[in-house]
Amino acid sequence: MNLVYATYNIHHNSIDVYTYAGYFLRIDCNKAEEGLKTTSSSECALNALAIDKPLRICKTVS
Repeated sequence: MNLVYATYNIHHNSIDVYTYAGYFLRIDCNKAEEGLKTTSSSECALNALAIDKPLRICKTVS
């Protein structure tokens, strides 16, 4: 069974992804959003998505 857990890390502004096998992945939000053109409302929606549903944003970024 492949379990994956993700959470937003406020201290590093990153999404931390943990797997059942013991792997850890940190996605830097600043790097992932670099060069991304957003409006103020879309940036707010992007931040809410990273905090509330970090696994969903991981699928979007990759």
